[in-house]
Amino acid sequence: MGGLSINRENTGMSVLYRYIIKEVLKGALVALLVLTTLVCLFTLKDQMGDVGKGSYDMNHVFMYLGLLTPLYIYELMPSAALLGSLFILGNMANNREVIAMRVSGFSVLDILKAVWLAGIFLALIAVAIGEFIAPEAEKQARMMKDEAKNENMIMSTLYGLWLRDGNTFVNVAQITDQGLVSDLTIYKYDENRKLRFVKHAQQAIYLEDEKKWVLQNIKQTEITPNQVIATEKEMEDWTSRIDPNLMNIVVIKPDNMSLKDLSSYINFLKANNQQSEKYELAFWRRIVKPIVTFVMLLVSVPFVIGVTRGVSLGARMMAGALLGMGFNIIDKMTGNLALAYDLNPMIMAALPSSVVLMVASLAVIRLR
Repeated sequence: MGGLSINRENTGMSVLYRYIIKEVLKGALVALLVLTTLVCLFTLKDQMGDVGKGSYDMNHVFMYLGLLTPLYIYELMPSAALLGSLFILGNMANNREVIAMRVSGFSVLDILKAVWLAGIFLALIAVAIGEFIAPEAEKQARMMKDEAKNENMIMSTLYGLWLRDGNTFVNVAQITDQGLVSDLTIYKYDENRKLRFVKHAQQAIYLEDEKKWVLQNIKQTEITPNQVIATEKEMEDWTSRIDPNLMNIVVIKPDNMSLKDLSSYINFLKANNQQSEKYELAFWRRIVKPIVTFVMLLVSVPFVIGVTRGVSLGARMMAGALLGMGFNIIDKMTGNLALAYDLNPMIMAALPSSVVLMVASLAVIRLR
């Protein structure tokens, strides 16, 4: 009889685990759908101002939104986990289901364990999308938009960005997020499609006031019917119809790069004695991102169980939204402080989540 009682108790616990996991996943995915839809609507409103520029039309707008959706899902997953779990657990608390569970022997830690099991599934989805889908999709979205808006022929390859300005073809190997163009090569052809000269510049800077480029450390090879002339210059003005904004399509944005790409680029910057702090911060933030989902789920348990049952579901959701927004603001402020004062990127990336985790853990301990 004792063994039968234990089996029934274990079966009952398993049912409660499955019930909570299923409901939390359902709530988080619904919240994710709502949040993603809202962000897409705001993006749609912003994109309407670009419709009609070049060949950019509504078809391109919807393609652009579709390609950016994986990035939105990745970024919104922690907030969706918090709101979804608050909604589900809050509804359970208001319907006295949480009380019934605790009376039957299901402890606060059991509820937390079930919520975290749901979090594992959500975190795996976020990591898969953020590492293998979102970075490339976001890059394709920017490429598609800029190609449609601009008349210049654009092509991005493993060997850099290719642009066309009449009979001039330009290859750009590297562009930093400060807009500095490095390793630029210009190929000039005549009307008979014969190569006239090749010009290589180590760097190029666009002067907005004068509407021209300034090339630095130039090596030029001019081809004439009788000879080839090689010259070198320290600096030279270059007037072109190429819009400097076109360069933005290959600017490396650290927040949208995968862990593998970030690691490779950090090693490249360090090998060339260039600053890598921004990319190191993005690297550690990307590692911490899945943990943030678990932290948000941990917050929801004491927030629901420790609050009076009479609190409305709307009040819980509003508090959860404010909590999520506050966390994001503090996280960005911490990152800016790390860059401004040259603080350890790993510590500063983990600091906001660690503080919230500690506070939430103390709250769970008090509930016990």
